[in-house]
Amino acid sequence: MNKKHLLGLMILTFATLLVNPTKAQDFSDIESSFFQEASTIGGYGEMHYNQSIDSDGNSSAVLDFHRFIIFYSHAWTENWSFKSEVEIEHNYVKNGQGELELEQAFVDYHHSDSFGFQVGVLLPSVGLLNENHDPPLFFGVERPNYSKYIIPTTWFGNGAAIYGSVRGFDYRVVLMEGLDGTKFSPSSGIRNGRQKGYKSEATHPLLNLRLETRQIHGLFVGGSYSTMQAADTLNGNNIINPTSLMEVHAQYTAGDMHVITEFGQINYGEPEAVSNVSSARGYYIDLGYDLRSVLALKGQLIPWFRYSDVNTAASTDGSDENLVSDHHTTEWLVGLQFKPISEVVFKLDYGKSSPENGSAATSFNMGVGYMF
Repeated sequence: MNKKHLLGLMILTFATLLVNPTKAQDFSDIESSFFQEASTIGGYGEMHYNQSIDSDGNSSAVLDFHRFIIFYSHAWTENWSFKSEVEIEHNYVKNGQGELELEQAFVDYHHSDSFGFQVGVLLPSVGLLNENHDPPLFFGVERPNYSKYIIPTTWFGNGAAIYGSVRGFDYRVVLMEGLDGTKFSPSSGIRNGRQKGYKSEATHPLLNLRLETRQIHGLFVGGSYSTMQAADTLNGNNIINPTSLMEVHAQYTAGDMHVITEFGQINYGEPEAVSNVSSARGYYIDLGYDLRSVLALKGQLIPWFRYSDVNTAASTDGSDENLVSDHHTTEWLVGLQFKPISEVVFKLDYGKSSPENGSAATSFNMGVGYMF
């Protein structure tokens, strides 16, 4: 075809669009015609060396391949897909030790950037790490204590969600299995109440709402609110304990400087069901600085510092004030992480944990993590 014929064809096509646009093929239809059904495999993992020394000088050391995760997804069309994640903790499962879990398994319909829905085994949107906890994504060999005792990471269960982005704000609403109120405690908060999708009791579902934005350059900020009616039927009890979790989080990057912080609070409507504890509360702040440009490195080299304050019995109904000090712990950590590429990280940290009523302990940790 010569240039004159090509130009004539272009003019004819343009005229057709102007005269009868309803018969013209939509760009989305054109894109769909090129879509091919496909599967994707990914995952992450981490190995840790943890040494702890108590105030009497007693030392313990553990070497553990903490987590091995395989992620599998399949896209049938541009809109319909399936996503799943299987996790093995501590190498294998035997006599109640180690864990094998189906952490995610859901059908996803992505209608547009403003709306989609998911149904299956889901992660609620709480905090920075519950949904995104691959080792290269956070400071420290271990996840922050806050992300264990206030936000019970990793938290998953059976349910459904809608999500999207509107005017620069990302939203997600999750309706899923609730928590087992019989397993709440002053020492572990709501963590042991996770049902993990195993024949989950569905009489009292949990509602989780999240809103996040990146409208200021370098700043990612958001928060979530989760609420449910947790039933306590242990020892013949018939207590419905209204339970809520409110949290806010922020992450700021300015050049080579990194600032990360989270704050969360759990409220119990019936303190009697949690040994007279009415709330749990905690926060942490991370400060890091990337030395890559200073040292002319190809990878990231980030020294960092963390301070955290966690109390799983921050307030009580007044019947036992010792609970507050017995479950209050502060911690500081200094660490260093090196990422030769963005998907691989080598970490080490040293710190001290100081219970308000108890003996302090120091820790030294090393680890390697990856994601793909």
